[in-house]
Amino acid sequence: MALNYIWVGFFLIAFAVAVFKAFLAGMFGMETDPEIFTRIMDAIFGRAKLGFELSLYLTGVLALWMGIMKIGEKSGMIDKLAWAVRPFFSKIFPGVPKDHPAHGAMMMNFSANMLGLDNAATPLGLKAMSELQKLNPKKDTASDAQIMFLVLNTSGLTLIPVSILALRAAHKAPNPTDVFVPILIATFISTLVGLMVTMAIQLKSFIRWLLWLFHPVTLAYLGSAIMMIIGLAYYIHDKSPEEVQQFTGLLSNSLLLGIIVLFIAVGFFSKLNVYDAFIEGAKGGFDVAVKIIPYLVAMLTAIGAFTASGAMDYVLDGARHFFAIFFSDTRFVDALPTAFLKPLTGGGARAAMIESWEQFGVDSFVGHLTSVLQGSTETTFYVLAVYFGSVGIKNTRYAVWAGLAADIAGIIAAIVISYIFFGYKP
Repeated sequence: MALNYIWVGFFLIAFAVAVFKAFLAGMFGMETDPEIFTRIMDAIFGRAKLGFELSLYLTGVLALWMGIMKIGEKSGMIDKLAWAVRPFFSKIFPGVPKDHPAHGAMMMNFSANMLGLDNAATPLGLKAMSELQKLNPKKDTASDAQIMFLVLNTSGLTLIPVSILALRAAHKAPNPTDVFVPILIATFISTLVGLMVTMAIQLKSFIRWLLWLFHPVTLAYLGSAIMMIIGLAYYIHDKSPEEVQQFTGLLSNSLLLGIIVLFIAVGFFSKLNVYDAFIEGAKGGFDVAVKIIPYLVAMLTAIGAFTASGAMDYVLDGARHFFAIFFSDTRFVDALPTAFLKPLTGGGARAAMIESWEQFGVDSFVGHLTSVLQGSTETTFYVLAVYFGSVGIKNTRYAVWAGLAADIAGIIAAIVISYIFFGYKP
């Protein structure tokens, strides 16, 4: 419902601003703009075409990664990953039995999210929520395990942001993968905050929370991840912008290729027909890309109209004046539409990100920041509505607040990290 109001609001506000500029501005001593309606319609049709073209470009990328995921599933690689994190899962999902099918379903969902396959992760998430519902004693009320699963989803932990990298490549970014490391750090911070907040609520005691935090298993997993992030930050902190860009490109592309080769190699040596498995999974890429088209076109056209009318400039100018009270550099304000839309709609945030590329350039500071924002969190309200709605849960308890805590942490982290990595860009 909220998305419906936002979408309609974009068009109504754009029309109202256009009417004022075309017919009423002269009454207030301002210059009228008779071309405003033409610009808005050009923006609407242009963004509709852009949305369709980008969705087609995504088809190949989604087919590739869904094919690789299918190899991982059939070769048992996903199960191996689930086994590797099972000790940690037992600490954050204590109510889920060790060998319950929910573990595998959640791992598949997290794997798809880590690869940035947003839409492909949804059916896997619905399967995991269904398995968790079987363990839920109150069928209309979210269990602790279901809330933890949802928060980890909304925190958007992304190892490889495939869709963002593909869209940046489609926009001819000089180095499409240079946002890889910033996204990795921002999404890790978002996930860590979401996890900490949710566990604090569930354990209901600061002492119990400390015992959980300093348990050897928790320390081993979280400590290893934190040390990796700190080590990465320390390595790049004294590097020049050119050196950072070269390093992130090398790291991201080597990891991408390494994961592809690992999944293929494991499948081959496990006697799997790797090629057939890839084809089976890749067929789903087209279906996912087609499903994206209406959502992307809808939000791109609405945001295009809102921007072309000048309404977006009014909103951002107001925000810029407010933040100028506290900060000397307010360039991040131009990326805030992506941040505000992300908790509500992934398609809307994606459209806002693309709109920023069209206006400022994909390789600009704003273009980089919106890319990092898009990859740092997930669509909290969408995930909550779809996942809980699929199993008939009406009482979501504290799920919204825990999810929003992760979102806010991810947004702040994305802004700070983008200044560190790309602040030198205009």
